[in-house]
Amino acid sequence: MKKIEAIIQPFKMDEVKDALMGIGIEGITISEVRGHGRQKGHKEVYRGQEYNVDLLPKVKMEMVVTAERSDEVVKVLTGAARTGKIGDGKIFVYEVAEAIRIRNGDRGDLAL
Repeated sequence: MKKIEAIIQPFKMDEVKDALMGIGIEGITISEVRGHGRQKGHKEVYRGQEYNVDLLPKVKMEMVVTAERSDEVVKVLTGAARTGKIGDGKIFVYEVAEAIRIRNGDRGDLAL
């Protein structure tokens, strides 16, 4: 099993979610987060005062999938989230040792 974590632009969330649901990925956790990568934020002017905005709003999507589907999920995520501009985000893929459904004790792929 693989855990896929994607940090994306907030305005792409619905498009990415719909693309994932289109390939049958239903178990997704979505969080609103703040951060920056290489772009290191930007400057804004408010009431004549300049401010450095270095923690930009992002959306973090997390899902656990079978190892066989991880490449497909990453491809769909990348395609749906890409704008081609700086700040599109990142995708991280982790190994998952075990998954357990609390309701009935299913383990492994059955728990997904």
